[in-house]
Amino acid sequence: MDRSRIHPRGRRRRRAGLSVALAATVAALLTGAPPARAATAQPAACPERLAAKATCYSGLGAHGAAYTIAVPDDWNGSLVVHAHGGPDLGEGSDPARSADDLGRWSVMVDEGYAWAGSSYRRGGYGTRMAAEDTENLRRLFVTEFGQPRRTYLHGQSWGGNVAAKIAETYGARGGRGDRSGPYDGVLLTSGLLAGGSRGYDARVDLRVVYQYYCQNHPRPTEPSYPLWQGLRAGSTLTHAGLRARLQECTGYASPPAERTVGQQRNLDDILAVTRLPERTLESHLAYATFTFRDIVHNRLGDRNPFSNLGVRYTGSHDDTALNAGVERFAADPTAVRDLSYDSDLTGGVTVPVLTMHAVDDPTALVEFESAYRATLRGAGRDRHLVQTFTTEAEHSALSDAEYANSLAALDAWVRTGRKPTARSVAASCPAFDREYGTGCFYDPGYRPAPFAARVRPRTGGLHWPAMTAAEERVWSRVDGVGIAP
Repeated sequence: MDRSRIHPRGRRRRRAGLSVALAATVAALLTGAPPARAATAQPAACPERLAAKATCYSGLGAHGAAYTIAVPDDWNGSLVVHAHGGPDLGEGSDPARSADDLGRWSVMVDEGYAWAGSSYRRGGYGTRMAAEDTENLRRLFVTEFGQPRRTYLHGQSWGGNVAAKIAETYGARGGRGDRSGPYDGVLLTSGLLAGGSRGYDARVDLRVVYQYYCQNHPRPTEPSYPLWQGLRAGSTLTHAGLRARLQECTGYASPPAERTVGQQRNLDDILAVTRLPERTLESHLAYATFTFRDIVHNRLGDRNPFSNLGVRYTGSHDDTALNAGVERFAADPTAVRDLSYDSDLTGGVTVPVLTMHAVDDPTALVEFESAYRATLRGAGRDRHLVQTFTTEAEHSALSDAEYANSLAALDAWVRTGRKPTARSVAASCPAFDREYGTGCFYDPGYRPAPFAARVRPRTGGLHWPAMTAAEERVWSRVDGVGIAP
């Protein structure tokens, strides 16, 4: 396919100068006068790759979320609003996160798009909070630089959940099929798209299966706590300490020849039962420890949103003993409701959505894409969705040629109304690879297995959406539902 047909660069050059409001604020700072507004973009250093081709800005958003903006010298007039992954844990969100992500996805600025990414106002879990902070940044961009020709959302990893939530919450305010909202299209890459109430079930299973075999998290000599807490509130366990316990039990960091028979057996059973990749076993266990602690203790007031009742674990050397001995627990319905309202998706999108996911993504399982398709299908909106898959085995960094190609395919879909296919997206990638040389690894014939084929479903877990639009409307009218920002 002729690249120029799907990637028309804007003919009018828009030099990224300061807006009137921004110039006034900078002048006020230089003279000692108070600025006109509390949060205004300030010039900042660009990543090295963009230093000669863009002007960058940084600042704090409406709720104190740090952000970074880049406007290319040869701006095509359109904007990419980026939602980052995570979440960062702790009291504060990493203020450098947006600048780091600009470096990782500078290919979008190379392609002529302005780029805006926000850290979030605090650390810890909160999908709607992150969505609001990201939408606030879009509004700030419009105030500073004017209304873009088109605005696209990009969500990566957990940011895919955030971006999908933005598309549903802020995307269109009218009826069915209305595209009058501020976003023209959505690109979701390596997304955690099953929502919070089901998307963590694989890690719930890891937490209980690990403890059955290892008995060191917690140890018998330590205060006990229900495993759904992730970690007791006052624990001082660190990531390094958790890593040491995992090594002690499984020898995962050692060559197979150096593991004991018991370690190898534990490792084999844990991997076979949980169906998680060996190379990311440590990171998944960390999520099931520290992220669970944040969700339960900090966001849900010590209520349990997780359940493994009725789950039958298979694949071990002795499934009968495992199922008889593994810890079981039931979720608190109000905790499930609050986590669901915060993070689950209704499928109510009205603009084109293009996803890209590596088949062997070791962090965000590719079956999350099946959950997302089922969510949109359940809402009658799957006509807005095109999913693409690559043979890569990465999560955080796929090929630059693929990112550029995906954005161009989405832009062409929005401009022309002609919906692409996985095959047509794959066919257009070589034109971009001639520029970036990072490879095109699409598998246009791939279809992921159903979510339940990878993650054992809980009661009701075969039906999507996990939260219907009707449930969302009802819950939205109840004070205190959800996760506080």
